[in-house]
Amino acid sequence: MATGAAAASFMSLKGRDNGLGLAKASDFVKVSDLKRVKFDRTKVFVVKNSKPGSDIAEFRPASEGSPLLVPVQKYCESTHQTIRRKTRTVMVGDVALGSDHPIRIQTMTTSDTKDVAATVEQVMQIADRGADLVRITVQGKREADACFEIKNTLVQKNYNIPLVADIHFAPSVALRVAECFDKIRVNPGNFADRRAQFEQLEYTDDDYQKELEHIEKVFVPLVEKCKKYGRAMRIGTNHGSLSDRIMSYYGDSPRGMVESAFEFARICRKLDFHNFVFSMKASNPVIMVQAYRLLVAEMYVQGWDYPLHLGVTEAGEGEDGRMKSAIGIGTLLQDGLGDTIRVSLTEPPEEEIDPCRKLANLGMKASQIQQGVAPFEEKHRRYFDFQRRTGDLPVQKEGEEVDYRGVLHRDGSVLMSVTLDQLKTPELFYRSLAAKLVLGMPFKDLATVDSILLRELPPANDKDARLALKRLIDVSMGVITPLSEQLTKPLPNAMVLVNLNELSTGAHKLLPEGTRLVVSVCGDESYEELEILKSIDATMILHDLPYSDEKTGRVHAARRLFEYLSENSLSFPVLHHISFPKGTPRDDLVIKAGANAGALLVDGLGDGILLEAADQDFEFLRDTSFNLLQGCRMRNTKTEYVSCPSCGRTLFDLQVISAEIREKTSHLPGVSIAIMGCIVNGPGEMADADFGYVGGAPGKIDLYVGKTVVQRGIAMENATDALIQLIKDNGRWVDPPVEE
Repeated sequence: MATGAAAASFMSLKGRDNGLGLAKASDFVKVSDLKRVKFDRTKVFVVKNSKPGSDIAEFRPASEGSPLLVPVQKYCESTHQTIRRKTRTVMVGDVALGSDHPIRIQTMTTSDTKDVAATVEQVMQIADRGADLVRITVQGKREADACFEIKNTLVQKNYNIPLVADIHFAPSVALRVAECFDKIRVNPGNFADRRAQFEQLEYTDDDYQKELEHIEKVFVPLVEKCKKYGRAMRIGTNHGSLSDRIMSYYGDSPRGMVESAFEFARICRKLDFHNFVFSMKASNPVIMVQAYRLLVAEMYVQGWDYPLHLGVTEAGEGEDGRMKSAIGIGTLLQDGLGDTIRVSLTEPPEEEIDPCRKLANLGMKASQIQQGVAPFEEKHRRYFDFQRRTGDLPVQKEGEEVDYRGVLHRDGSVLMSVTLDQLKTPELFYRSLAAKLVLGMPFKDLATVDSILLRELPPANDKDARLALKRLIDVSMGVITPLSEQLTKPLPNAMVLVNLNELSTGAHKLLPEGTRLVVSVCGDESYEELEILKSIDATMILHDLPYSDEKTGRVHAARRLFEYLSENSLSFPVLHHISFPKGTPRDDLVIKAGANAGALLVDGLGDGILLEAADQDFEFLRDTSFNLLQGCRMRNTKTEYVSCPSCGRTLFDLQVISAEIREKTSHLPGVSIAIMGCIVNGPGEMADADFGYVGGAPGKIDLYVGKTVVQRGIAMENATDALIQLIKDNGRWVDPPVEE
């Protein structure tokens, strides 16, 4: 048997060559009984911790050829049903967090904490809207002193909502405010460490241990005070504010986020303090989901049961912010993960409550009815590292009169359902598809719809409508129509929508040979019913589970379908088709689309989206579809913004400035801009951004390229123009398109 030294955080294990290579890590323990075994045709490391009573943990590469070993153990209670992960109860004041309680919702004040009256007013507004907790930034001694007055004033006004202190870089402030607030949020990346310089540092084991001893020395007094006063704590890692030490060992990665939090959690446990929760926030929903899954997988290995606070940080505003949050938070809720949530929007804090509540309700309902499908073995989905399953795009076949290669897009496709009425005004119709017009003729552009679904074909004698469709087909836009329509009113070169029953009865054989097929599948059919897919040549599959089927989980049914396709080496493109009932509010549609389709796309499962809602604006549905793909880091069709939600540290009116910047830069697909009220979490908070606009001092703005500050102290009235010039200087600017 091989013997080695491994970190207590098993996520630090790496496979190298034929042995076990070890990443630099903290809290070393001896492990023994290391061997390789076969698991689903991949090598697995079986590790037994030498500590008495420890469980055996199994690991395998996160993906084929990956050096990262991840636990074979589960990351949630079930991948085929929503079963809420069992946690301990953590008390925040009189509010209980954990799996035995409702999913709690919270937000954060944006007022200057020293302005007691304004902060109290905001807290009351938030409480009146139904929040369970309120977080307040506490950056210095004067703010900490104000917290006592804030708490007392609220109690006098009969508001007992628990208050959470948001702490960065200030252990002494945390100690002070722990005497009056109910919960302390600490950021492991900057509570005891200096601000990250993004330097690759070389550490000996002794150096690493000394830094851990420093963290313990600084952190222990706060833990002891929280125990004394009965306070709760959130160990809240942010992707953008990891310490240089963590990044040197683990990189700017989900694995580093988990280890950063565990350094602090081990100290809490050493002192027998367990009234804490974890969070793993990132502005990128894909990174955020991976980090939480790694965290929970690690907790299962360790036997820990701490609750989770969920959030996508710097999500932005409006539909974009709601979509990003729905993708990240909704994905985890449908796996039964999450006990309290915040939707971070660049809007007044009370506006966060409604989308927060919608997501919490979605998660609670799914777990209460245990939404899902029959059990199945899942071998191919990658939980911990993003690997997209890319369906085979259409190729041109001999004898075809039109080019079908453009009916799907390699980075993710958007399909739209259209009506006969829309065909009556062809130019308006083409514009609604975001096509470019040249002398009235449509051409595809960067964000043009790829294919359309037409449930009813125009009569054969409606030459204008048929000409409008022909012009779309001629520019490689797919036109999909049901089998019954194509058999009775055939449209040349249309693709035909069929279901499994129509395939099994052979009805599709009535079509001319070579007709392109689009197959609608629910995903919960028997494997015998799915067998027909092996014998056909489908251009794409639409995963279409009836919206009225509440007991069957859309996410779980799709996972089952993808598992079947992978197991049988079927590489059809699969698009997620969601038909919303009439009367679905816009926010509900955005959140449910993000939570259902987004939960699959962040796992690389899916090649596009088709959203239907008969009473919703066509362009809204189109934009929502493209926003969903961009939020899942697939197809980039507009400027990406990383925009903080504002807090008491913010040095300018974030909502006004954000709107001004968006108005002037929203036409730059492929460019990412961070708009940050301050730099408290370091430039790493803008890890996803190409350019940064950051409050450096009152009335002054600093500009960044990546993580590097390039201009400091720009007067705010000149800062937006300076940002645009910076984008131009770096060759990323294009002039806005001229309206036709």
